[in-house]
Amino acid sequence: MTVVIETTDVEVAYQTVSSLYNVRRLTAPGERSFLRIEQDALGPADLHRLIFAMECGVDADPLGALYLGHVADGKIAYHSGRESRAYGAGDVFLAVQPDLPFRADIGRADLEFAVLDVSLLSQVAGTAPARKAEPVRFTAYRPATPRDVGLWLSTYQFVRGTFTAMPGGRPAPLAAGAAARLLAATALSVFPNNALLDPTAVDRNDARPATLRRAISFIDDNAHRDITLADIAAAAHVTIRALQLAFRRHLDCTPTAYLRRVRLERAHGQLSAADPGRESVTAVAFRWGFASSSRFAAYYREAYGVPPGATLRR
Repeated sequence: MTVVIETTDVEVAYQTVSSLYNVRRLTAPGERSFLRIEQDALGPADLHRLIFAMECGVDADPLGALYLGHVADGKIAYHSGRESRAYGAGDVFLAVQPDLPFRADIGRADLEFAVLDVSLLSQVAGTAPARKAEPVRFTAYRPATPRDVGLWLSTYQFVRGTFTAMPGGRPAPLAAGAAARLLAATALSVFPNNALLDPTAVDRNDARPATLRRAISFIDDNAHRDITLADIAAAAHVTIRALQLAFRRHLDCTPTAYLRRVRLERAHGQLSAADPGRESVTAVAFRWGFASSSRFAAYYREAYGVPPGATLRR
């Protein structure tokens, strides 16, 4: 159920952000204020939307959680320690490290946040405290690539759209937990972090043939879906590091390369059975996740000895 807080009173706005975000001071000089906050709870994660129809600044104590944000409109700048980071419309970002105080300067912004507990990321990454590993920490404030920005936004919008539209607005606990873990897995995939390091002794022990069988079964059953390394590792009940080591140790390839091989086989099957008057190589390539027709053709020729068009025209 979405909880909505809305006010045009700057003192009420301060009290609201103070209670929710550890804000010690809010300044909104010389203009009429307006603040709207929407909150949706997903068990171990929250979704927040903040609309500031004013320019303001806030000084805050550490948030204690990871705030992964998107600027839908306007601008915001964060200052923590000696670092300053500014974001504008379309940007995806980590607001601040969860253990650092900060100042934020907000310029009439529409902001979306996924709020994740650090322990949730450690759990999804397979570095939970039971394994005596360091907590997961993001090592950059932006996603690694533009594609990663798109992946985060599509995942966030899917989760928000799906769960806020449920009857009664209150998702079942299992569904809410799955959605939170999806956000965490996607965050681990798109933001550089310390979870993707060399395998630990536990990872090496987990890189067994049984792990490989579980991962292959999951890939074979889900190759038609937009699955990530985190999804595959979760299905195999191991960390991403153990997953990668299992594939390298037993198949001499990466999980991503194996997934590409399976999708190439599916594309080959469709091209073999297709009517060339109704199907195209480009459409089949896109259907199986190959955004570049030339790259698809190169992979295909390497695997089958002929260009994909030759298979389609048989």
